[in-house]
Amino acid sequence: MTARKSGFMIGAVAGAGVACAALAGVGMRMGPAGAAEPQVIRTSGAPAPMFAPPPGAPLSFADIFEQVSPAVVQIDVTSKAAAAPKLRIPGLEGFDIVPRGQKPGDDGEEAPGPKQQSSGSGFFISADGYLVTNNHVVADADDDGINVVLKDGRELKATIVGRDEGTDLAVLKVVDPKAKGAAFPFVNFENQAKPRVGDWVITIGNPFGLGGTATAGIISAYNRDLGDSSSTFVDYIQIDAPINRGNSGGPSFDIYGRVIGVNTAIFSPTGGSVGIGFAIPADVAEATAKQLISGGKVVRGYIGAQIQPFTKEMAEAQGLGDVKGAIVADLVAGGPAQKGGLLPEDVITAVNGVEIKNGSELTREVAKGRPGDTLKLSVLRGGKPRTIEIRSGVRPAEKELALNDDDNQDDGAEAPAKPQVQTSIALGMTLSPIDDTARRTYSIDPAVRGVLIDSVKANSDAGEKGLRKGDVLTSINGEPVTNAAQVATAVEAAKKLQRPSVNLRIVRGGRPTIVPLKIAP
Repeated sequence: MTARKSGFMIGAVAGAGVACAALAGVGMRMGPAGAAEPQVIRTSGAPAPMFAPPPGAPLSFADIFEQVSPAVVQIDVTSKAAAAPKLRIPGLEGFDIVPRGQKPGDDGEEAPGPKQQSSGSGFFISADGYLVTNNHVVADADDDGINVVLKDGRELKATIVGRDEGTDLAVLKVVDPKAKGAAFPFVNFENQAKPRVGDWVITIGNPFGLGGTATAGIISAYNRDLGDSSSTFVDYIQIDAPINRGNSGGPSFDIYGRVIGVNTAIFSPTGGSVGIGFAIPADVAEATAKQLISGGKVVRGYIGAQIQPFTKEMAEAQGLGDVKGAIVADLVAGGPAQKGGLLPEDVITAVNGVEIKNGSELTREVAKGRPGDTLKLSVLRGGKPRTIEIRSGVRPAEKELALNDDDNQDDGAEAPAKPQVQTSIALGMTLSPIDDTARRTYSIDPAVRGVLIDSVKANSDAGEKGLRKGDVLTSINGEPVTNAAQVATAVEAAKKLQRPSVNLRIVRGGRPTIVPLKIAP
């Protein structure tokens, strides 16, 4: 249930157990106590309230803990463990040797695989038993394999209401058959009075299966990108309150006991807490939870375009100064964007009047639309503005999108010796026509037109930016190319306009991308 990526432990705060062993929760009991009422200050003309802490720093977080901790739970999950591989002896391919400690199933059936247990955290958001946790805490749970342990020691079975991979959130539902009509203690999301960087934060969760554990710190930063798929829809809150394995899905509170985030990841070179944690903001968590409760899933808008950030260098190549946005690398055949008239290398600067600065912001604004909604995209094409209206589709599941990406990865095949053909050198690359041999070697789709990159100088800008033999150059500065002479002409035209670089559309393994290359003086 953990993954390491760029130093981040994405989902690492879900405590993984060992096969056939469970971590015991140690409950903590505290008496009830009140907490100070929030003070909200409104300034003249300000539509949203400002966060205002009570006078002075708190001398203790005990009142907050006693107020909110009954709503925080330990979540124990039973799931299948990876089975030990069967041994095969050459020459006896029809026989499997079962490793010691494993028994074959009766009547030749496969024996049930080993089980493992892991622990996470969660919290009630309603009196009737709905609670929020991380998707990665429960994603692999067996049927009837989720147990929720309350602060008062009750252990209840939980069912999954819905899961959302895009935000790494899930909603569970529990019912206490012995206490019909009884209400569960719950906490509320706070998404208006936003704490400032430097304000106090307290987290409660189940680190290492210990249960009912509080830690405190401050909000360190907002709008953090973890570099994984969930960052597409989440600008994370960075906190320094220690969170560890097992804290996944637990809440972060402000000093009034309101939920400001859902703990989901840590940054750790060692695998343990080093004081840098990340939480999903309350507004994202609340909106996602409401959709999961109402429909069991989150439905997002979709236009069917592969996009990438429109960098400063790309803008300079088109003479657009400091324009920010996202550039279209490719379109899904028959998708909403293609039907609406969007083209590769269009630069999208706004959606429904909301300015966007990068691809993540574009995806979020598009995702806000419901299927069938009309999305008005502000676009620069050839440097000239225009508006394109697209009828939104339904965004596929993240696994499906990831599978499509994986299917298009090239296999790194080396090109065999090929007949001598006419080549040309431009921008540090040797270019040649695409023949049948090249198409077979590099799996170039028959529909792809352009010139083949035969070699790249390592010390060139093209080499430093990762272009390589077998890539296909399909256009330069938005103009299609089918031979090397067209590339040279486009470079000369850019020089006359005193542009420092040109934008190349490169196709590798069926996946296009836009790469800005500097023009050598």
